Amino acid sequence: GVMESLISYAEEQPPSSLMTNSSSLKQESNESGSPKCVGGFVLVHAGAGYHSESKAKEYKHVCKRACQRAVDQLRAGALAVEAVTAALVELEDSPFTNAGLGSNLNLSGEIECDASIMDGKSLHFGAVGSISGIKNPVLVANCLLNEAQKGKLSAGRIPPCFLVGPGAHDWAVSHGIPPCPSEKMATRFSLSAYKRNKRKMELAEGTVPGQNRTKKRRQSSENGNGSGCLDTVGAVVVDLEGNVAAAVSSGGLAMKHPGRIGQAAHYGCGCWAENSGNMNPYSTAVSTSGCGEHLIRTMLARECAAAMQSEDAHQALLEAMQNKFISSPFLTSEDRVLGGVIVLRCCRCVEAQPSPNIQGILVEFLWSHTTESMCVGYMSAQDSKAKVSSKTGSVWRGVGSQ
Repeated sequence: GVMESLISYAEEQPPSSLMTNSSSLKQESNESGSPKCVGGFVLVHAGAGYHSESKAKEYKHVCKRACQRAVDQLRAGALAVEAVTAALVELEDSPFTNAGLGSNLNLSGEIECDASIMDGKSLHFGAVGSISGIKNPVLVANCLLNEAQKGKLSAGRIPPCFLVGPGAHDWAVSHGIPPCPSEKMATRFSLSAYKRNKRKMELAEGTVPGQNRTKKRRQSSENGNGSGCLDTVGAVVVDLEGNVAAAVSSGGLAMKHPGRIGQAAHYGCGCWAENSGNMNPYSTAVSTSGCGEHLIRTMLARECAAAMQSEDAHQALLEAMQNKFISSPFLTSEDRVLGGVIVLRCCRCVEAQPSPNIQGILVEFLWSHTTESMCVGYMSAQDSKAKVSSKTGSVWRGVGSQ
């Protein structure tokens, strides 16, 4: 198949320094449905925020591995929702990301994870919130989605799509997902961050004896969450049949109150996937990252997906990020709005060339963030290896070669 050159744009808008990068590629397959080259595409993110160089390197590695995992699934004929799950498992299993293994600890020193997944074909959704003792929360979300697709339970009961806390944990175990003790999910890195944060809080709240006032005030201003590591992970996928799926997983904000649930579990906030049809010319898939409260109050995933039905995807995403997020009336009280999105959209297009009987899937993918950086990776099923980017504000061109 032919892949057109991938071109990415980044535009800086000074007050919010919003970055939007976009690219498109064509995939071709012959009409019999047996692709003459394998179709499919994956785009992943390891979160929007500020990352040290050493961590950025780890993020790039895990983004590449996640892309490879998803593409392996696609090449084996998996549907989008299975491929997106495979990518997320890889992202959760990295001790460096704030999802699954190595998640942030909450105020009580516990790990509570959020995750959700959406299937663009069936439009089913599965989510878990504040779940402990499960290594891969996305597997529980995916299992909920699969069970819901099977239809009603005994006595006509509706199957759940969103479970939280101990109930979510018990449901997961009863559906064959192995438990994992919470202490195994913490890392040296997350434990030392917890101790550091706890000390900062004690200083800020004046609970450490012998602290003078001025020192205390300075400490508390430093504790502002700035654009710290809001490293929720996520992925969006289109499979060989043109179905889309999206998923997101997060350990939540550091030092969050026990029981707090972020955007990664909320419908329409963390991820969105919808095949074309019902007036929609494009199939769209979105996964978000950033400050959960900001993303929940703007339902950013669904807003971005809706914007993608406009003709100019790049312009539409810029406008959605500006109007529905940065200057959203729902967030006027916030001094800094923190978030990032990855988006893909695709449509079937009958190509005039090289011959009229070739139908391809045109895939466009974009990402945008208001934070200092965002690490993304992407790969089509024709590519031999994934590409990654954590650059901000640079204009670059890459040519995808067969």
